[in-house]
Amino acid sequence: MALQFIGIDNGSGQTGSPTVWVDPRTADVVIQSYLADEETRAECVENTAPGHAKGIPSHEGVLRVPGHLIHLLREACDAAERAAQLHRPA
Repeated sequence: MALQFIGIDNGSGQTGSPTVWVDPRTADVVIQSYLADEETRAECVENTAPGHAKGIPSHEGVLRVPGHLIHLLREACDAAERAAQLHRPA
């Protein structure tokens, strides 16, 4: 089953557009967006969640999603929630 396309930043041109999908098999939200700059990454490292080691694991990244795309994240969260409900044991 393919990823469910939710939306794209139409204002960013034909290349590198932030895009949001949902994986209906896992209910994961999948995001293509801008990589955070070093200052933002450093802030994320400095403001680590309680109980977690400092740093960003090599298999993770920090993305910056433009504020005007929040509606796409809401839509993706709704779609992910529906997908999760389909896969819950009865």
